[in-house]
Amino acid sequence: MITDHWPLMALRVRSPRLELRLPTEAELAEVADVAARGVHEPGARRFLMPWTDLPPAERARHVVQLHWSRLGRWTPQNWELNLVAFHDGRPVGIQDVRAVDFGVRREIVSGSWLGRDHHGKGLGTEMRVAMLHLVFAELGTVSATSLSFADNHAPVAVSRKLGYRPDGITRDVLDGEVVESLRFRLSHEDWTPEAHPPVTATGLKGTEPFFGIDTFGPAAGARG
Repeated sequence: MITDHWPLMALRVRSPRLELRLPTEAELAEVADVAARGVHEPGARRFLMPWTDLPPAERARHVVQLHWSRLGRWTPQNWELNLVAFHDGRPVGIQDVRAVDFGVRREIVSGSWLGRDHHGKGLGTEMRVAMLHLVFAELGTVSATSLSFADNHAPVAVSRKLGYRPDGITRDVLDGEVVESLRFRLSHEDWTPEAHPPVTATGLKGTEPFFGIDTFGPAAGARG
């Protein structure tokens, strides 16, 4: 079985309306189709890597290739977990979690996208809540960071609603000009799971070495 060699395939993070997990090949094709149908309004800039500017077929291919490449180059010192979000059993978007030297730093950066057909239903917030449960309650993360362009109002609003605090800006170049991203950070001490819908995570047994840790649960110095 694939889980004998890649136990992360058994990971399931469940909230009232969503399940986050790694996809099968058929499900990966389906979430790529979601991206091909559109992730945001035409002409908007939402990502530093402008993959949503690609034609639909190339946009879908990017989703597939990025998923494969992140799995293929995974190491305990540098990992990127692309979790597909399923709503009513069908893929609606992707919630990712990335970390460098997680076993020492216990810090993660997250990002996400949601198919345009599924906007306005609170699913983006629920994806983030589910991810935060995984990283804080299960992986022992000390802090979680999110970055968004200032005019990308939806993820900025989600960060603020979930208790993230402003953590400065980053300046990058996009299409030959400087763009600024707002950086937000949520510490374990400021995370309030009791204020959000319940989340559970299963299938983590045996994945500790993949994350560069010895055991699951709160990191040393974290609340609880």
